[in-house]
Amino acid sequence: MNGVPATPSLDSLDRALINRFQDGIPVCDRPFAECAASLAIPEEEVVARLERLLADGVLSRFGPMYQAERLGGGLTLAAMVVPVEKLEEISEQVNAFPEVAHNYARDHTFNLWFVVATERPEQVTSVLAAIETATGYRVYAMPKIEEFFVGLKLEV
Repeated sequence: MNGVPATPSLDSLDRALINRFQDGIPVCDRPFAECAASLAIPEEEVVARLERLLADGVLSRFGPMYQAERLGGGLTLAAMVVPVEKLEEISEQVNAFPEVAHNYARDHTFNLWFVVATERPEQVTSVLAAIETATGYRVYAMPKIEEFFVGLKLEV
């Protein structure tokens, strides 16, 4: 979060792989093999490239998206107001919580945003309180009132 991130170096195969996975992952015994076949490369190369893209920070996560509420869990969007000079430090503290997948900075009064997902709905409040205690900054919960699905695909 210190300044502008370096532009990643992606070759055409990296781009094709990222674009391919944005369309979904095949539900089969060997999804990486099926994706590899569609790109005419070995399965091991798909796995190695994904690992590198994750390690380099090009991809922040790779995995399924679950609807926590349908699984009996809890979920909320949260925001904090953090002094700019403390943003990186507080961001790291927030990310240390296993219930937080990631966070992101915004150019706004509420400048640190994140999603908290818990195994049970009643745990959301205690996680938010723990984040407040750990960071010393208030956490504002913004629970979902209504869900809208926006299919976002970013061609690279």
